[in-house]
Amino acid sequence: MTSLTQHPWFFCGIGGSGMLPLALILKGHGAQIAGSDRSRDQGRTPEKFAWLESLGFTLLPQDGSGVTSAAQTLVASAAVEATVPEMVRARELGCPRMSRAELLAALFNAAPCGIALAGTSGKSTVTGMTGWILDQAGRDPTIMNGAVMKNFVSPGAPFASARVGHGGVFVSEVDESDGSIALYTPQIAVLLNVSLDHKSMEELRELFGNFLGAAQVGAVNIDDAESAALAGRAKALVTFAVNAPGAMIGVEPGSVQERPTSLSARVVDRRDGSAHPLDLQVPGRHNLANALAAIAAASAAGVPVRESVAALSTFAGLARRFDIVGTSPSGVTVIDDFGHNPEKCAATLSALKAHPGRVIAFFQPHGYGPLRQMGHELAEVFARLLGPEDVTILCDPVYFGGTVDRSEGSERIVNLIAAGGGSAEYIPAREDCGKRMIALARPGDRIVIMGARDDTLSAFARSILENVA
Repeated sequence: MTSLTQHPWFFCGIGGSGMLPLALILKGHGAQIAGSDRSRDQGRTPEKFAWLESLGFTLLPQDGSGVTSAAQTLVASAAVEATVPEMVRARELGCPRMSRAELLAALFNAAPCGIALAGTSGKSTVTGMTGWILDQAGRDPTIMNGAVMKNFVSPGAPFASARVGHGGVFVSEVDESDGSIALYTPQIAVLLNVSLDHKSMEELRELFGNFLGAAQVGAVNIDDAESAALAGRAKALVTFAVNAPGAMIGVEPGSVQERPTSLSARVVDRRDGSAHPLDLQVPGRHNLANALAAIAAASAAGVPVRESVAALSTFAGLARRFDIVGTSPSGVTVIDDFGHNPEKCAATLSALKAHPGRVIAFFQPHGYGPLRQMGHELAEVFARLLGPEDVTILCDPVYFGGTVDRSEGSERIVNLIAAGGGSAEYIPAREDCGKRMIALARPGDRIVIMGARDDTLSAFARSILENVA
């Protein structure tokens, strides 16, 4: 760790969901950090950048002025174009460069006990759950998350997507979409699920299999057939599942009680026959599976199952993960959600459709490329899970600049949903989508705002709640 804090750093895109927690962790260990962000220059989420400045980060326009010395290491995600002024200036000065994933892997691999959470959906929630369990167990973990963890939010940490600890445990979600999962050497590797997202299934099987093989202990969801097929790659194994009867950590049949905003069940540790009542303050069976994953991860780190179950009773959830913004006087509930790939959207819609009431689902695609990659699967999810009384509304994909091909957009997805028997509307501008949802809403409706990589979606969700009757 010392070698990473002895020289200055510059973060290009410091406000991003993957960059901000890294900057917080590095600064928490004493590093000097400056940064820039296109969103700051555009006046988006000014409160976030004001908070970073209050912590001592030096923030500058994204014009290259912050890169001043060859001693600085430039950190930039793969999405940052080579033409961005910081990138140009860093090349001119000969600054070393690290990707977001390379820096995270360096920090993670330096920890005595690294717990890595992998899978195509659920990573952020399980990271938050595992981190909270370890915090409550007195292990003082460092936690790297892609989402704000409500349990760690305070007046001094309103954007708590990271926790800086000194207990030797580093809990982090790791990403397969760019192949960077191969950079990590975890003590404990947790595999949640394997499904189509950014890579082919063949590539995913190889990446996740190697990930399990690199760890001392694997914790694997055997409800997921693809994950179960890879379990043999682990040197030692803890299995978990909601439904599979052979899982070491599972659920007592018939014990699951679902409610609109919470869930309870009895967790069974089949290694010793013990059973433990679990009360979650977050809804949906996917969150029960997430809880079992966190319990298995913590168990592999030496935390007793009973302690993990007790800690999860006070787990408050993550911002933008089925985040209930509020309910209007007329009974319209607005939910802010990170759903952006088929599996995440399916989990959210299933949780909503487990209870009565019409669903108005707004979806803002997080780019044109992802829409081309998984558009058919997304459309199938909305068409299959929403009924004839429900409606899906799409605006144009979020676009912050660059040279991406914008020829195929949201209108195609709306047509695919309609072809699958669903009800969907394409309204190009997000503001107009908001007006349409406010006009459509009636008592008992649930309006869910879905999308990724755009912090302003939360403000959009709040504006819907404020203006709905």
